[in-house]
Amino acid sequence: MKFKQKFLEKYEKLTDIKEFTKYSVKPLTKSIRVNTLKISVSELKERIEEFTLKQIPWCKEGFWVTNGPRTDLGNLVEHSLGYFYVQEAASMIPPLALQPQKADTIIDMAAAPGSKTTQLASMMENQGMIIANDLEFQRLKSLGINLQRCGVMNTIVTLMKGHKFTIQADKILLDAPCSATGAIRKSLKTVEMWNPHIAKRLAGTQNQLLQTAFSCLKPRGSLVYSTCSVSPEENELVIHEFLEKNPEASIEKITLPGLKTSPTIEEYEKVKINREVKKCIRIWPQDNDTEGFFIAKILKTSAI
Repeated sequence: MKFKQKFLEKYEKLTDIKEFTKYSVKPLTKSIRVNTLKISVSELKERIEEFTLKQIPWCKEGFWVTNGPRTDLGNLVEHSLGYFYVQEAASMIPPLALQPQKADTIIDMAAAPGSKTTQLASMMENQGMIIANDLEFQRLKSLGINLQRCGVMNTIVTLMKGHKFTIQADKILLDAPCSATGAIRKSLKTVEMWNPHIAKRLAGTQNQLLQTAFSCLKPRGSLVYSTCSVSPEENELVIHEFLEKNPEASIEKITLPGLKTSPTIEEYEKVKINREVKKCIRIWPQDNDTEGFFIAKILKTSAI
């Protein structure tokens, strides 16, 4: 895989470029999350004992599948029954950061295909209420299938543009549409499609969605913003700009045992990033041998 020169020039200023590119083209180790709405961890282990499961440190229901008689995990009977979800290990972090409670009303603003929605429902034990939204009808099909397969019953599915939301919620998950530069190893086409302007274009949408999400948040509520991008334009700069506009917002530090993180970007293109952004999580693919991710937990300290 050949990386574009401008891509290399951009990221060599931010991380160890050799390690980043090496891990970006390395196949991902398959991982699953046990769906405790239907089965316990121990029961699933017994059912698929021919597979070698390695615990994902930051998620007690998450496991890397390191060996087994087959690799098409989505075709296993246990998958069809909704006993587990094939989910990338780093993708499990945003719901864990949000820490949903059973009585919460939660908006999952960009929900399809449903990995994080089903994780939230599992953590809430099918109580409270989740509003799972997406922009595209075709994507809602997969969301609906996954919710039914996993036995999710506390979720309402909506089809609308995220910035149209007005309902108030206790917690909001915004796993924003992004350039996916942290998930190259899942789709090598990302390298071919990449150009220096795509992140800046997407940042406009991300800023708008984040501002809308915050306006829908109840006082003292919390919001998790995440991307599978490693571009500062879509991560640190988005949160920086948001904090500059919203003095009633603060960042809460996220701590997950066993998760290796890298320092956030402190200055980019002559912009000195708000010091609060240091509390966010930046993960490069080489940190944990996963996708790259960025996660920010935002608290609303008062009403707007």
